[in-house]
Amino acid sequence: MHFIKYQGLGNDFIFVDGQTETFSNLSSAAQVLCDRRFGVGADGLILMTPCKDSHHARMRIINADGSEAEMCGNASRCAPLFWRELGYLKTNELVLDTLAGPIITRVKDWSAGWVSVDMGMPRLTRAEIPMTGQADSQAIEIPLTAAGQSWRGTAVSMGNPHFVIFVPDIHGVSVEKVGPEIEKHLFFPKKTNVEFVQKIDGRTLRMRVWERGAGITQACGTGSCATAVAAVLTDRTEEQVRILLDGGELNIDWRGRQHIYMSGPARKVFEGEYVHDL
Repeated sequence: MHFIKYQGLGNDFIFVDGQTETFSNLSSAAQVLCDRRFGVGADGLILMTPCKDSHHARMRIINADGSEAEMCGNASRCAPLFWRELGYLKTNELVLDTLAGPIITRVKDWSAGWVSVDMGMPRLTRAEIPMTGQADSQAIEIPLTAAGQSWRGTAVSMGNPHFVIFVPDIHGVSVEKVGPEIEKHLFFPKKTNVEFVQKIDGRTLRMRVWERGAGITQACGTGSCATAVAAVLTDRTEEQVRILLDGGELNIDWRGRQHIYMSGPARKVFEGEYVHDL
């Protein structure tokens, strides 16, 4: 099996051409390939196939644990680089068909791998997230208990669920202990990604993330967007912010509170052949 590995701020993915490679069980293949000791190593497996419209490609996102994600912001930034590498993309724009709907990517600088993504409208009601409770209500600064502590967070969906918790000191949070408990909390019937966020100033946030199905990662694009939305909804920041992540920085723009735009770098790491059966 031929693959190319890409990373967006350290959030890394194994990209595969769905036209030439097939899997009897995509979930188990992802678990094998993403294993960092016995496989290639990645946060997820990305399978891409062309659509009838040459400017579109279908993107499937399989997490390292074998579960399928609706959407991934960092993988979306890597996707046009992969599609161009295969010779399918001739312009600077690629529309990705995902389980969360169409996502528009635009490459601003090929040499720097700088990609902007129209992430669409954030979804804010409990039914859309999904989250238990009154279906048409928002979940802003909602209390819950995890790892023996009380937390308050804001729930946002960017096509996948997020729970954003603002904390006074990002280094005072045991993400590896609290994250998995909140991910599987009864509030979230499809589990949730969890963001822990420290406000630096009105245009800068520091974020760490526990990703549903992947654990602690270096960065999360949809999580960064959800964090920016939660910060605006709780009057913590302006509508344009920098998100500082373990793997680097993303620029998030939610001016007008309509579509939210994410911009940042992506890069090819290496390519190779996986020689064992999957």
